Amino acid sequence: MQIILMEKIVNLGNLGDQVSVKPGYARNYLIPQGKATIATAEKLAEFEKLRVKLEKKAMEEVTAAQARADAIGALTVTIVQKAGGEGKLFGSVGANAIAEAVSNAGQPLTKSEVRLSEGALRHTGDYEINLDLHADVIAKLTLQIIAE
Repeated sequence: MQIILMEKIVNLGNLGDQVSVKPGYARNYLIPQGKATIATAEKLAEFEKLRVKLEKKAMEEVTAAQARADAIGALTVTIVQKAGGEGKLFGSVGANAIAEAVSNAGQPLTKSEVRLSEGALRHTGDYEINLDLHADVIAKLTLQIIAE
């Protein structure tokens, strides 16, 4: 299925690109979320009229995400968790706990923006966590897990 992207999507394309995707991906995710539209001659002409407006909106989103990244990068978030003698946690610290701790520190964050490449954290210590705030903006968060 051919679609026109209305915003940049990671691993798919940039604003205005015509790409081919599976029909279910387009029908169930991209089109309902307003991230794409079906590629027809009328839609392509309509998109060209809106291109400047959409590019301006995309630049504003990147600027806002970069400002959030700078604010979050200045934070050092501490999570207190029960742990054994060698620093192994009873349980784990996942994306939800990290997002909640950052939100409590004053910077709103959702768990879908937290990227834990190796899964949940299971030991005390200092970690650098990647946060995907936008397709073009990745923030680094300093996280400290200490024993209770």
